[in-house]
Amino acid sequence: MSLLKTVKLVKTYKMGETIVEALKGISLEINQGEFVAITGSSGSGKSTLMHLLGCLDVPTSGQYFIEDKDVSKMTKNELAKIRNQKIGFVFQKFFLLADLNATDNVALPALYAGIPENEAKKKALSFLELVGLKDRASHYPYQLSGGQQQRVAIARSLINNPAIIFADEPTGNLDTKTGDTIMELFTNLNKERSVTIIIVTHEPDIAIKTKRIIDLIDGQIKSDKKL
Repeated sequence: MSLLKTVKLVKTYKMGETIVEALKGISLEINQGEFVAITGSSGSGKSTLMHLLGCLDVPTSGQYFIEDKDVSKMTKNELAKIRNQKIGFVFQKFFLLADLNATDNVALPALYAGIPENEAKKKALSFLELVGLKDRASHYPYQLSGGQQQRVAIARSLINNPAIIFADEPTGNLDTKTGDTIMELFTNLNKERSVTIIIVTHEPDIAIKTKRIIDLIDGQIKSDKKL
């Protein structure tokens, strides 16, 4: 059984009088435990595809399944529930809350899921330890380097034990050495914990560190190859 499956996924936007077809019938399958890069130049549709796969948006037409459940027709509340229970996000800009320390930032999704505060913070500490930041648990974002902030964001994405982690240009704001460290962390999470990871990137050096590259051009799949 595939973890994710799309069937002729189409997404169009209206810009003034112009209809922009961002995705033109994308069909793909991603299985549990895969480590995938979605690549393409600016305007290729890769961010649009991630937003649909991550349940942040809905398709214009076509179908999208997560664990055989058709999410393409779900309501906003149903999509929010899927995002909270099944999906973890890591973004280029980290999106940590400045007035919360690392532990509280990581614990936030667990609190939203209804987990008691003490238990949520205990889980947060265990995931900070997993990403090598146990000694920074009480630090605030301004006290952390870019790489450390991204590791906090990764710990946050893991706390609800999601089926999938989406990472949108996760090394975009980092220097090469720090970016390599983050990719090594993703690789270990995929290998040791069988976390399904989908990375959106325009950088070939990042994409090649995954196990499968789906390359988009003009809203269509140009190539799909396993490494």
